[in-house]
Amino acid sequence: MEQVLSVLIWALLLSGAFFLVSGALGMVRLPDVFTRMHAAGMADTMGAGLILVGLCVYSGANFVTLRLVLILAFLWFTSPIATHALAKAALSGGAEPYTVGAGDGGTDDGAGEGGGAP
Repeated sequence: MEQVLSVLIWALLLSGAFFLVSGALGMVRLPDVFTRMHAAGMADTMGAGLILVGLCVYSGANFVTLRLVLILAFLWFTSPIATHALAKAALSGGAEPYTVGAGDGGTDDGAGEGGGAP
């Protein structure tokens, strides 16, 4: 039983770390502030949540687990609210969402800006 619990703890911790690293990569690779906020907000909540659940399983049923559950609840309530507030601030500051050109479909066929005939 101890080995099953150990495997579960490691799976939760490693999957949480995976989500945090993928969120960090999204912050670097994505094109604008809104998609970066989405990557950070979703991956942060999921990654930290999985890590905290892994720590709850590791610590057993005691006062530390109660503290970890309270931290998890605080994180689940505040992270989406903070991301929403940042998005509203970015919009009011004049940031434009990234969009793919109409009819472009994401491919470069030479008909984009500056490439066509007059």
